[in-house]
Amino acid sequence: MANTNTNTTRKTTVLVGVGILTALVIVLQTIASGIHIGPFSITLVLAPIIIGAALYGVFAGAWLGLVFGIVVLLTDAGLFLAVSVPGTIVVCLAKGILAGAAAGVVYKLLAKKNRLLAVIIASLVAPVVNTGIFLIGCRLFFFDLIQEWAVGYESAVAFMFLGLVGVNFLVETTVNLVLSSVIVQILQIASKQVSLKKA
Repeated sequence: MANTNTNTTRKTTVLVGVGILTALVIVLQTIASGIHIGPFSITLVLAPIIIGAALYGVFAGAWLGLVFGIVVLLTDAGLFLAVSVPGTIVVCLAKGILAGAAAGVVYKLLAKKNRLLAVIIASLVAPVVNTGIFLIGCRLFFFDLIQEWAVGYESAVAFMFLGLVGVNFLVETTVNLVLSSVIVQILQIASKQVSLKKA
């Protein structure tokens, strides 16, 4: 009976936590869609995705990444939707899902050895995967459009790295790294609460 109550409490905690983080992802990405550095908005939601992946696992990270991808699709993907609807859908959803899942996998693999290191590496992996999938998608689905935009650059590939994602990537990565210590504090508080409930 006690085991059933513990499982129910755990499921409720996960459901509430993921629900709160889902709402946070929606609000932050909606706000971020109005903040542009270059042609695209910056991503402010990777920190809550990393928190969700660390607290609740890989699938929670993937879910939060999916929500992020859907919000991007609805608020900030107009230029690409005009070129390829299927390509835009695939890129927006894949980059979010894989960034969240990758953060969860990295955190799970490293957390037992060193929680701070796990958060720092997950905070680096999430923007790398997010940006990497975006660049691959640009090359696969939107390269003609990218070549049109690349006027003044040595090549379309140089434009992709320097013009499309360069500053955004640096901002996103810096925000994640700065928030790493905050994320660790949140995780420590959460584990203490879990320990108290078990006691």
